[in-house]
Amino acid sequence: MKIGEMAEQSGIPAETIRYYEKIGLLPAPDRQANSYRHYRQSHLDRLLFIRRCRNLDMAQEEIRELVRLADQPDADCSEVDALLDRHLGHVRARLQELRELEKTLSNLQKACSEGRTVAECGILGGLTRDLGSDPPPHHSNHIPGSHGH
Repeated sequence: MKIGEMAEQSGIPAETIRYYEKIGLLPAPDRQANSYRHYRQSHLDRLLFIRRCRNLDMAQEEIRELVRLADQPDADCSEVDALLDRHLGHVRARLQELRELEKTLSNLQKACSEGRTVAECGILGGLTRDLGSDPPPHHSNHIPGSHGH
């Protein structure tokens, strides 16, 4: 099948499919005489696997490791379990960060009352005051899809 068919069947844009090939998550397809890529069912299966992993917010290196492990069907699955355990730790940390974010936003929202002008807005005032007291960015903050393994 051609890349457009792969994109349609997988729900992944052709540009992303090419990117996955470039970084080695998806094996290179055969080329037809006209230089068009020709994908097999195994390519689509791998692409759907990658999409499911991305839907679970797994980073590229985590997916790469899972692909490597999936290519060893007779191996012990303890490495897969360990990888999932680490990923679950990232998810739990992110949930805690989101709870803290919710609390901060809720407190800011309480600083606003009806009938005020923008100049008197408690939310904007709170954001302005907090700008100077923010700690430097914390490198362990989780940005979806960016954590390491």
